Amino acid sequence: MIKDKVVIITGASSGIGEATARRLAREGVKVVLGARRTDKLKQLAAEITKEGGHAVYQALDVTNQSENDAIVKLALDTFGNLDVIFLNAGIMPNSPLSALKTDEWHQMVDVNIKGVLNGVAAVLPVFTQQKSGHVIATSSVAGLKAYPNGAVYGGTKWFVRDFMEVLRMESAQEGTNIRTAIIYPAAINTELLKTISQHQTRESMQGIYDTYGISPDRIADIIAFAIGQPGDTTINEFTVGPSNQPW
Repeated sequence: MIKDKVVIITGASSGIGEATARRLAREGVKVVLGARRTDKLKQLAAEITKEGGHAVYQALDVTNQSENDAIVKLALDTFGNLDVIFLNAGIMPNSPLSALKTDEWHQMVDVNIKGVLNGVAAVLPVFTQQKSGHVIATSSVAGLKAYPNGAVYGGTKWFVRDFMEVLRMESAQEGTNIRTAIIYPAAINTELLKTISQHQTRESMQGIYDTYGISPDRIADIIAFAIGQPGDTTINEFTVGPSNQPW
């Protein structure tokens, strides 16, 4: 049962985050929405509330530790407890290394790596104290294998894989009962391609997504499934993509 669980979702203003918020809210989950675009969050929270769900939101730049701490406080102050954090915020401005888009390299490290670190740092004291909790993070199939034009993006997603696996193992050793799940999406139709500034890479990626891309609702269903497992069971990895995509 996932009804009445309290779930923080980062990157909640569109794509996988938005779809997951809507999916969980329909199941009676109390969702706490974070992203930089508060206009989108306001609209999403209003629509969820109108449909009988429970949603609050707050501006969240995942690269800022204090803002991560603040959204955890919002969840606790509003709903009295916290069960899950879904670390979903991410960017993918892929390009060949020879293009030397070093600013974008550092942006990916800040959002995709430091954003995960900041979210876990904010929530870990709560989960450790209550000896329960669930950390879910969006990686990528690029976190499982290497792809040309995706060296830095893939590196950030490989980091998520290792970090989450160690979190799971240490929690088991320490008896804190913190569950983990890592999502490795392939071509899912989100706004991710909009972050690609290198024209040829964007054209190539757009062709793949136009051919194979599936709805972010498919990922939302998996998040609901992972959260709904009994407390003594962790399903740690989900690789998900279109049935016809040879990723």
